[in-house]
Amino acid sequence: MAGKKNGFVAAMDNLPWIVKLILCLPVLDIIWAIYRIVKGATAGKVLTLVFGILWIIPGSVICWLLDLICTIFMGRPKFFC
Repeated sequence: MAGKKNGFVAAMDNLPWIVKLILCLPVLDIIWAIYRIVKGATAGKVLTLVFGILWIIPGSVICWLLDLICTIFMGRPKFFC
């Protein structure tokens, strides 16, 4: 199933920009960590999977800022996605 988009990944990619921006807030940023985990697992990308797992703890502290900045300027979080 490598290279094929999962339903969750496709749904997250198709969200409106404002919803993606809201999901970058500190407590809700765990959704993007789950997105990274699912995308890494379905695409066979080990690095994305590892960063998705690691994004859960620091994501609530500081990594949410990276997601927020990337979403504002690029339309979705780009770091390790």
